Amino acid sequence: MSGARLRILEIQTFERPTRFARPFRFGLVTVNEAPQAFVRAVVEVEGAGVATGVTAEMMMPKWFDKNPAKSPQDTIADLKASLSAAARASREAQAWDTAFGHHGRGFAAQTMWAGDRDLPGLVASFGPALVDKAIADAVLKALKLSFPDGLRRNVFGIDARQTPDLDEERIQSFLAEVQPVADVLLRHTIGLLDSLDGAGGLEDEIRLANLRLFKIKIGGDVDADIVRLRAIHDLLSRHVPDYRATLDANEQYDPQRLRVLLQEMGGRLRAFREHLLYIEQPFDRTGTFVAPLGDLADEIPFIIDEADGDYEAFPNAVELGYRGVSSKACKGFYKSILNAVRVSVLNETRAGRFFVSAEDLTCQVGLGIQQDTALVAALGLTHAERNGHHYVEGFGPASDAEAARFAAAHPDLYREQGGRMGLAFERGSLPTTSLLSAPGFASGAEPDWSSLVPFAQHSLG
Repeated sequence: MSGARLRILEIQTFERPTRFARPFRFGLVTVNEAPQAFVRAVVEVEGAGVATGVTAEMMMPKWFDKNPAKSPQDTIADLKASLSAAARASREAQAWDTAFGHHGRGFAAQTMWAGDRDLPGLVASFGPALVDKAIADAVLKALKLSFPDGLRRNVFGIDARQTPDLDEERIQSFLAEVQPVADVLLRHTIGLLDSLDGAGGLEDEIRLANLRLFKIKIGGDVDADIVRLRAIHDLLSRHVPDYRATLDANEQYDPQRLRVLLQEMGGRLRAFREHLLYIEQPFDRTGTFVAPLGDLADEIPFIIDEADGDYEAFPNAVELGYRGVSSKACKGFYKSILNAVRVSVLNETRAGRFFVSAEDLTCQVGLGIQQDTALVAALGLTHAERNGHHYVEGFGPASDAEAARFAAAHPDLYREQGGRMGLAFERGSLPTTSLLSAPGFASGAEPDWSSLVPFAQHSLG
């Protein structure tokens, strides 16, 4: 199938305030709450009728844009404006086109919109990412197809217009051969403010969730990071001797300090180094593309995350010595898929050195975690950063009835504990069968729309 044609009838945007059970630090900012954005899209699919698609994502302050001149609320307002602009452009679209065709037109308009406001690429991408997911959900429901089947048939019409470095036939063959994994292992994030022992500490988390993989945040103070990494290694070695870990610098390092840290991988951190898989986003997103990694990347793979602001970011990073790029549905699921195609091409000539990783700390139970997990499973990724449940208890402010609907749709993914529904994380992995078998983009249920707050018109930017 070359792509189902559709026209967009309606795009609606909402938000829900979400309070964290414990604080989390993004770089230099500590976050205690953030709103979650929701999108409802109504489309007409040619020959298949009208269907409604849904999605959700957290609007995390000071991650999409770390401009020190902006307050956390400023950055949330920018994300709302990004989503509102993307929704407005989609509502104004009149032509019939494939889902990816609508994405291409909308992404180009959104890039210009963000450029006029001096907003970074991640902020620009946020709005189209949500609109695209909701439209994809609607298309799959109209065609009565699951997400993997939709990819194999390429009902979205994904082509090379955004990635001229890729051969059109290679994209089609990659999609036709999609083989999702049955389970996605949890990679538990150890935040800079997270305690290692005591009630609610890392020891408790390991006991609760059969954890084997960890993502460790480092803050840029080399000495402090070394001390903490040694303490974490000592604890993990006692409880999970065969653990594997990744490091996330969240743009807090520079080449000089990174070199010192890497030198310690042969010294004070030698034991930890044996468990390390890769290092994520060491430098500021702009500084990432200033110079090659050079010998810094000789032994340890590096990936980009915050620097992944557009379709050109990953191939540009590869030329500088980076070997991977993160997949996050909030950055755009089409980009994740096309970057996975790029990886498959690179590994044919460079001996399997390149990869896509799954990184998304804050996606919440319900639509957020379901769709992002379905995406990484479809790409064949075996583990993912997955502990939004560590920061928001259960379904947060959602009603019990809403939580029950999602649990009924995905009984293998949720469980009741202490009178509240929440993620069934105790196995240390998330099963993907129900996410990948039903029609739609891993939705299965909808939020209680009457409990959400419609975006105000002033968010249009």
